Amino acid sequence: MKTNNKVAVFGGGSWATAIVKMLSENLDHVGWYMRSTYAIEHIKLNNHNPNYLSSAELHPEKLSLSNDINEMITYADCLIFAIPSAFLKSELDKITVPLDGKIIFSAIKGIVPETGLIVGEHFHKILNVPYENIGVITGPCHAEEVAMERLSYLTIACQDEEKAICLANDIAGRYIKTKISDDIIGTEYAAMLKNIFAIAAGIAHGLGYGDNFQAVLMSNGIREMKRFIKKVHKMKRNINNSAYLGDLLVTGYSVFSRNRMFGNMIGKGYTVKSAMMEMSMVAEGYYATKSAYKMNQKNEADTPIIDTVYAILYDNKDAKKEFKKLTDLLD
Repeated sequence: MKTNNKVAVFGGGSWATAIVKMLSENLDHVGWYMRSTYAIEHIKLNNHNPNYLSSAELHPEKLSLSNDINEMITYADCLIFAIPSAFLKSELDKITVPLDGKIIFSAIKGIVPETGLIVGEHFHKILNVPYENIGVITGPCHAEEVAMERLSYLTIACQDEEKAICLANDIAGRYIKTKISDDIIGTEYAAMLKNIFAIAAGIAHGLGYGDNFQAVLMSNGIREMKRFIKKVHKMKRNINNSAYLGDLLVTGYSVFSRNRMFGNMIGKGYTVKSAMMEMSMVAEGYYATKSAYKMNQKNEADTPIIDTVYAILYDNKDAKKEFKKLTDLLD
């Protein structure tokens, strides 16, 4: 991967905006694809995204903005996707130009619902991108804290160490620290699973459980994550590293966590539909719960938290009763 590679970000939400902000600190030009022509014109005139992370100051003179996904793919060597997983396939279906030689990094914390695959696997199996050209950007990091320029940490995972290092250098800055990893499958599954556990944490909060139970829930969550990932991709990894445990904790506890917020609403009695309508952002964990549950029917890891969240969200089970049963399964 060239050190002078052109980089483009795909997506118009909070995390895409945060990534553009980080890249703009280091690069002279950054490509940015978003569907909204209104948002593009607003950014050019007012230096911020009108819909998401509006406190983040942007530099339009450094941005190549377009609502044409093919134009942006042609422009860049390194493509960073931050489109919510629920909408990813419909966006990828618009692609008519080749992806040959392109480096794909996923900053998406979820499963592609139509295929049941994590994003890296989707690009590999459906779009024929080789694994050595696929990477993952993972936390622990909330877009809102990037906007406030609070110290944050990111892990860049890729089988090709040189590609991971190049992107890590493009993102690192005075308030962003980066490290690299070769565990692209494990880190991406961890990023998906932590959203499910954050929904569980939110449900618990909505039901009135306190900090003591939340600590037990998160402790069991990291062990459940370890068991699940070991079944799908066995390799040597330290599950206590920031990309796994750290990302779980920040998503499970932070007031910025949309998955925790979604779970909190469910715990307070909202239906799934009403909770989704009230939130202006996608809770990736909702879709991830179904995919993880179905996947584990084959893998048979011990996943009581995932099973409980699935029962509440998809089987319409009573949250209070399901969590009462869960409390007897945790230690």
